[in-house]
Amino acid sequence: GVQDDGNGNSRSQPHQGRDVNGQRVPREPCKQTQAITSYTNEGTQVTVEIHPKDTTPQLFKKLSFGKGPWRLPSLRDQDNKGKPPLSLSETTTTTTCFFPAYPWDRSSLKSMPVDLQQFEKLDAYALKVNITNSVEELVKALLKQARTDLEKVRAIWMWICHHIEYDIVGYHNKSQLSTRPMDVLQKGKSICEGYAELFEQMCSIAGIQCMKLSGHCKGYGYKIGQTFTGDSDHAWNAVYLDGRWHLLDSTWGSGTVDDSFTKFTFRYNEFYFLTHPALFINNHFPDNSNWQLLKPTLTLKDFENNMLYKSKFYMLGLLASHPETSIISTVNGKASVSVDCRSATLFTFMLKGKDEHGLMTLRKHGMKLDIYPQKTGSHKLQIFAKPIKSSEDLYECVLEYVVECKSVDKAMRFPKDLNQPVGPSWFTERQGFLRPSHPDPIIHTNDGRCSVTFSLGKDISVLASLYCDGSSLAEDRGRSHVMQVRRGNQLELKIHLPHAGNFVLKIFTRKKSDPGNYSYVFNYLITCLNTEVKWPPFPQSYSKWVDEYEILEPVSGLLPANRNVHFKLKMHGIAKVLVQAEDTHPLTQNRDYWEGTCNTSGCREVFVMVHENANHSFYSQVLKYEVESQ
Repeated sequence: GVQDDGNGNSRSQPHQGRDVNGQRVPREPCKQTQAITSYTNEGTQVTVEIHPKDTTPQLFKKLSFGKGPWRLPSLRDQDNKGKPPLSLSETTTTTTCFFPAYPWDRSSLKSMPVDLQQFEKLDAYALKVNITNSVEELVKALLKQARTDLEKVRAIWMWICHHIEYDIVGYHNKSQLSTRPMDVLQKGKSICEGYAELFEQMCSIAGIQCMKLSGHCKGYGYKIGQTFTGDSDHAWNAVYLDGRWHLLDSTWGSGTVDDSFTKFTFRYNEFYFLTHPALFINNHFPDNSNWQLLKPTLTLKDFENNMLYKSKFYMLGLLASHPETSIISTVNGKASVSVDCRSATLFTFMLKGKDEHGLMTLRKHGMKLDIYPQKTGSHKLQIFAKPIKSSEDLYECVLEYVVECKSVDKAMRFPKDLNQPVGPSWFTERQGFLRPSHPDPIIHTNDGRCSVTFSLGKDISVLASLYCDGSSLAEDRGRSHVMQVRRGNQLELKIHLPHAGNFVLKIFTRKKSDPGNYSYVFNYLITCLNTEVKWPPFPQSYSKWVDEYEILEPVSGLLPANRNVHFKLKMHGIAKVLVQAEDTHPLTQNRDYWEGTCNTSGCREVFVMVHENANHSFYSQVLKYEVESQ
C-alpha cells in the first residue's frame, strides 16, 4: 500500500450532481431533514434520518453489504465543545446526499475550501510536538492550537505525515510488524494499515468522526494495464467535516520508497489531504464502492483503465492529457500525446529512459509530443514537468503511458543533438525571440537552403550552429553553415546545408551589455531529402565583424580558383576596406556598400580587412574565404 508517487486523473466536463436515487440535486449540502449513512469496515450500511432539534431520529433503513457485526466507531468526549459521545440513538458516522461529480470538474484539488496559509502556524506547531508514550496525550497536545474540527484533523494529519515512516522491514517480515496505534506511535513506523488505524484512533479521541478504509491502489509496483484481484492491498481514511465525508491518505502524504523498495524517504505530499474524490478514485479503489463518495461510482474495470497521473500532475496546475487511455498504439509509426495546463509550464519526456525518438513542442497552455519509436514492441513513456518559476532544474514525473509500436518510421530518426522541446514557443518569446517566420518545429528544404527570421531585442547577441549525426560537422564547421544578418530589430539566420539529411539548428544568446558565455535557448529540426545538395560553408567571420554588417557577395565561403570575384559588403563606420589575396584589392564605398573585384590566382585564402580609423595605420581582419584547389 505504499506509493512510489501518487497518481490522479482528470477528464473533461462534469456531470450534474445527483442524489442516491439518481435525481438531480443542487450542489449545496442538504438542509433540514437529512438522510445520513454509516458504513463499517465490515461493509454494513446504516441510514439514519436526522430531524430538526427536539425530535426523535428514526432508524428507517438497514442494508447489509457484507458479513460481520455492525459496530460504531470509537468516539470520545474530547472535542473541546462539551459535546456528549455519539450513540446510535442520536447519529452515527455520517454522509450527506452531496456527491461530487466525476470526471473532475477542474474546480479544486480539495473536497472542501482549504487555505494552506492559515495552517502555517498550526502546521509548525504540530511538527514540534514530541509525545510518543500515549496516543491520548499526543492528541491532547496537538489540540491545544486547534479550534475547529478541520484544524484538529489538520494537526493530526501533519503530525503523522512527519513522524511516522513506512516500515519496509515490517512489510517484508510480518512477524516484526504491528499496526496497533500504540505500537505505531512508539516505534514511529508502520505500513498503511498502521497509519490508518493511528489516524482513526487519534480522530476518535479528538471527537472527529473517522473511518479506516481499505481497497486497491496504484502505488508501488503498479504496472500500466494490470488488473486487481484478491484481497485489498492498501488502507486510508475518511473524516467527517462540515456535513460530509472527505478522503485522505497519510501513508502517501508522508513520503515515498525507492525503486528497489529498500529505503523510505520522508517527502511530504499535500495532495493527499482532503483530496477531491474525483481525483482520489484514480489511484484508490475502496472495497465498498460507496466510499468513493461519487455518483455515479466507478467500476473496478474503470479504475483499472484509468490514466496513471502522478499527484504532481495536479499540484503543478496541469488539467488533462490526451489520449485518456494509458496504453496507446502507433499509427504509421507515430503516437501523439498532449497535456493541458493552467499556466506556463516546461515539459520533457523519456521513452524507455531516454529523451529521444520524439518531438515535443510547448504551447501557451500545455504541450504536444509526437513519438516515433525506432523499434517495435512496448515502450514506457514518461512525461515530466516543472513550473517556469522554479529555481531548481528538477523536472517531476507527472504521467506515464505504454506505447505499443507496430511499425517503425525510419524517416523520422532524429539527430542525437536534438533538444526537447523543439521549435519556438512562449518560452523563446520570453527570451526575446518574437514573431518567428517558422512557428513549427520542423523546417523542410528541398534545395538545402532556408532562412529563419525573428524580431529581437537590441541588447541580445545571438550564436547559431548546425549539428548533424556523424563527424560531418565539427563545432566550428557547424557555425560556418549559418550566417546572421541584423537589420534593426530583425534577425535573419541563413542556413546552407552541407548535404542531405536531418540537422539541428541550435540557437544561443547572451546580453551584449553583459558579455559572458552564451546560453542555449532552443532549436529547430531541419530536414532535406535531396541527395544532390552540397552547399559550402559561409565565409568565416572574426570578432571585428559586427552584427549589423552584411555580406551580399560572395556569400559562399569557398571561392573559385583563378577567377575575378566581385565583392559587395554592407558596412558602416569604416574608413577603408581591403581584400587581401595574392595582391591587395581596395574596395570602393558607395553609400553603405563597399564594392570591388579580387582575383584568386595563386592563393589558397582570401581575407577581407578593414581600416576602422583613418588616423591609424593598421587593418583588422573581418572575413576569411577559402579558395578551391587548382
